Amino acid sequence: MPTGINRNTEGVVLPKEVSTDIWAAAVDNSLFMTLATKRPLKGTGQTVQTITGEPTAQWVAEGAPKPVSTHTFGKRDMTPYKIAIIEPFSEEFLRDKKALYDACVTRLPAALGRCFDQTIMSTTAPGSGFDVLGGAQAVNIADTTSTVYKQLLAVDSLITSNNGVMSDIAVGPAGRSILLGALDTTGRPLFTAGVSQSSIGSILGAEVGTYKSLSGAAAGVVGIAGDFSEAIYGTVDGIKMAVSTEATLKNGVDEINLFQDNMVAVRVEIEVAFVVKDAGAFVRLTNTAA
Repeated sequence: MPTGINRNTEGVVLPKEVSTDIWAAAVDNSLFMTLATKRPLKGTGQTVQTITGEPTAQWVAEGAPKPVSTHTFGKRDMTPYKIAIIEPFSEEFLRDKKALYDACVTRLPAALGRCFDQTIMSTTAPGSGFDVLGGAQAVNIADTTSTVYKQLLAVDSLITSNNGVMSDIAVGPAGRSILLGALDTTGRPLFTAGVSQSSIGSILGAEVGTYKSLSGAAAGVVGIAGDFSEAIYGTVDGIKMAVSTEATLKNGVDEINLFQDNMVAVRVEIEVAFVVKDAGAFVRLTNTAA
């Protein structure tokens, strides 16, 4: 197979800001890249130091010896794995670099962010040193025997019982509908200023955000809440991008010969890792009736 050409090859020139903007768009389309703490990462991965316990101060009498107490520490191994996508375009796109640029920014980053989020929300990691939350504790916020507010209180209580503080509530479109549909005893919207308002803002001190990437999570899962200071993600060199006009693309049983078909293929990839200090600091929000 021909090796193709990259973005530095003469004759195929893309604006320098493309990779930067694609990376920014990838972050915007991923709830975990948006809310988790970012760490620089080596290609071989790295060990993240964590603090698992705090020193304890005590009252002492005058002249009495002062108590000695220390932090306790732990560590988590972070291993990066690659997410990639190739999208072919006709050469007419290449003639108009703005069109190619727009296509990359609006399509590819969303796919990268969606893959990252949906993997974390699943029960299957790409390998060791990468945490997933598909097995985290769950609360049905659409329970018909209770109220949305009481169920969110239960979520907060679970997170608190694991020494976390609920910082964010991330919901997909279905979860957003459940929150917007929550009513008080007079039939008025509970989490918004009125029926004309669609912005939820915060609930129980936690910021609420809507992320389309949650639409493909496990059946019945409509969101996730937690202490996102406990979540860490890392990337190796950010976004990598290459362009080829000569390679042969294989997609199952079909093949596209770029040279023969006058096509241009854009490949975008990232190496990312994700770990949480304590999975107990996260609760999946579900609608089991769905």
